Amino acid sequence: MPTQTNRRIIHLDMDAFYASVEMLDNPALRGQAVVVGGNSNRGVVCAASYEARKFGVHSALPIFTAKKLCPHGVFLPVRMARYQEISSRIMEIFQRFTPLVEPLSLDEAFLDVTASQSLMGTAEDIARQIKTLVRETIGLTVSAGVGASKLVAKIASDLNKPDGLTIVPAGQEEAFLAPLPIGRLWGVGQTTKEALALIGVKTIGDLSRMPLSILTAKFGKSGLIMHESARGIDFRPVETRQEAKSIGNEETFAEDLRDTKRIEQELLALCIRVGKRARSHGLVGRTVTIKVKYRDFMQVTRSLTLPEPVADDKSLYQTGCLLLAKTEIGLRPIRLLGITLSNLIPAKTVGQMTLFGDGPNREKDCRLYKAIDAISDRYGNGSLVPATLVKRRKEELKK
Repeated sequence: MPTQTNRRIIHLDMDAFYASVEMLDNPALRGQAVVVGGNSNRGVVCAASYEARKFGVHSALPIFTAKKLCPHGVFLPVRMARYQEISSRIMEIFQRFTPLVEPLSLDEAFLDVTASQSLMGTAEDIARQIKTLVRETIGLTVSAGVGASKLVAKIASDLNKPDGLTIVPAGQEEAFLAPLPIGRLWGVGQTTKEALALIGVKTIGDLSRMPLSILTAKFGKSGLIMHESARGIDFRPVETRQEAKSIGNEETFAEDLRDTKRIEQELLALCIRVGKRARSHGLVGRTVTIKVKYRDFMQVTRSLTLPEPVADDKSLYQTGCLLLAKTEIGLRPIRLLGITLSNLIPAKTVGQMTLFGDGPNREKDCRLYKAIDAISDRYGNGSLVPATLVKRRKEELKK
């Protein structure tokens, strides 16, 4: 088994990123409870400043709940283009220190600086330099964790936010993790946490001392992974390029939907977005999944794996409608609808035509979708849409 003690991994996590960008662009917001989320009470919180977090506001919380907890907060819409712009500048700083950068999202990344230390100082020195550069050139703060593995570095970066720096010396991983609550460990959700509590496991140290035979008997292979993680063992490399595992889109509606025709129209709009994204990345997928969230927040998913991979709007929509028929649409009002294409592979491995479904009109569909994608690339999404969606838009404007 390879050793990890000579590796130095840094996990960098921007502090309340979306909210911090809003305060950067509007200094009058500093010190206020800033919440970034949807444009209506039907959305969810995407980011909250530390001032807002004191009132219990956190990511994924419904906006209407956040407003009850923090009625004096400043609620702002998402400005994704701006966040992406800032993120690109931050990632460029990271790459000055090592080519081994693995972005996890717009606001966090792993860096393997093992080979960089001979030129740039210790991993701790590099982390400090990065923090200084981000603060001085961007105007934002970033928290850092340094360890011999991705697991330890990520846990470390989260301990002293905001603007924190936590170093875990090689060989001290298990001692560092031992006193932390079990929920800090990757892969331990609420259900697993409750199951572990039943056998007396409350801290990561408790887990590391638990006989492996008991853990594997109760959790199977996951028991072995948890046991190794509790001891700080994690050999995963920093991967500079992550292949997309799925492409999806979802929407939370301003008003609950009951009408089946309207729901199918919304599904079509989502399929058009997902199909275009898949084609633009040269990907096709075999599994289509829909997500439906009802008024009472109960959520269901339905999936279907197709015999051949697809990436055209028509196939996505037809499959999505089949899956919708297996839900309670029309019977129960829904607040959210989503569709995802997964089991992705490069289209070139199965032939270009596969991007555009099956049937006698495949070549015609291929030309059609290429033309539609070219027009939307030039004139923007929504420049060409099916007639049913034009009618939907007109109906919305009449209200």
